[in-house]
Amino acid sequence: MSGLEMVKSGFVALVGRPNTGKSTLVNAAVGSKVAITSNTPQTTRHRLRAVLDRDDAQIVLVDTPGLHKPHDALGEELNKSSLKSLSDVDVVCLVIDASEQVGRGDEWVAQHVKACRAKRVLVITKADIASAEQMERQLVAARKLVDFDDEVVVSAVEDFNVGGFVEAVVSYLPDGPRYFPRDMATDQPIEVMIAEFIREKVLIHTREEVPHAVGVAIDDMEWKESLTRIYATVFVERESQKGIIVGKGGSMIKRVGTEARGDLERLLGTKVFLDLKVKVKRDWRRDASQIRRFGYGEGL
Repeated sequence: MSGLEMVKSGFVALVGRPNTGKSTLVNAAVGSKVAITSNTPQTTRHRLRAVLDRDDAQIVLVDTPGLHKPHDALGEELNKSSLKSLSDVDVVCLVIDASEQVGRGDEWVAQHVKACRAKRVLVITKADIASAEQMERQLVAARKLVDFDDEVVVSAVEDFNVGGFVEAVVSYLPDGPRYFPRDMATDQPIEVMIAEFIREKVLIHTREEVPHAVGVAIDDMEWKESLTRIYATVFVERESQKGIIVGKGGSMIKRVGTEARGDLERLLGTKVFLDLKVKVKRDWRRDASQIRRFGYGEGL
């Protein structure tokens, strides 16, 4: 590799139960929104690589879907994607929510982390909503799961110790090349990011069974110098879910489109015209081919 710049570089996988704050931490670490977030479990459906580039290092953070007991083909595909991320990384971070008691789900994830040959880092998130007593209990319980090489407590929402998390994982990376261009924030295809930003707004504004039943497909895009036209379809599994997303007089889908357009304009650097339709595709979460068409799990 003569003449090739060598820095601390490598891949860092974040794994854990759903809704432990993995995506929020990734966004905070790289300093920009590359992963969608919401309070809905299983928000993350893609194994996303986010690139944190520094003069002395390039850290590729691998954000994964939350590991859980699957109830359908989608759940199985998401678990498969998360576990696959452990096969070839330099550091694996077991992410545990400070405010949720360590339980059997964490133990199951920990068994996979324990079998991984990478360096192992315990990351306790959401320090802003946990008491000191809660935090100590979590640390004690988590230490029993795996023999960790390091441990970090963070609050990504309040930017508490995010830098400490980055320094911890960098310290375990080998010397190597930069795997991605220095100005590249994520390896996600632009169509996937657009679909995810739209889905995020649906998750934020709907409740109960609706968020889990939502999939988004980009039908067409037209690029011009100052305007991007995007045509997308929001898929659900039931007519009743379609009614909720459309809203009275189209109010909900209009709200989703307006909020998504703001994110998309920041992402694309142009004005955006966003055309959203809502369609029913019954039981799509049980259809492996449809899951892959949406690009979830290992679908792409």
